[in-house]
Amino acid sequence: METTSNPDTTMEASAPSLAKSPSPSRRTHRRGACFSSASNPGPSIWGCPPGKFQLKFEARLTCYFLKGRVKASVMGSGKCVEFGAGDLVVFPKGLRCTWDVVVGIDMHYNFDAS
Repeated sequence: METTSNPDTTMEASAPSLAKSPSPSRRTHRRGACFSSASNPGPSIWGCPPGKFQLKFEARLTCYFLKGRVKASVMGSGKCVEFGAGDLVVFPKGLRCTWDVVVGIDMHYNFDAS
């Protein structure tokens, strides 16, 4: 993960979906959903309440965090990274990690089409 200060992704069993939404007030949170870059082309907005989610990134994902705080543990490495409001984070294709959303998040996100 690359982080700069200022999930194609398969979300496993307990993770909410990254549903495209026209405004933050109309976001929805569903559990157990999967999504792909084909269903969510271009930049989108997503948010979720506190909780833990296992993620597998099947495409590169770039996120800009508007609010909240996340502790991400990279599976199999023992590495943990924290990011949140004001951070730009790039998740490489193939990364598996667990997000511990400490403070509910809102973020802009975009999948790399290649």
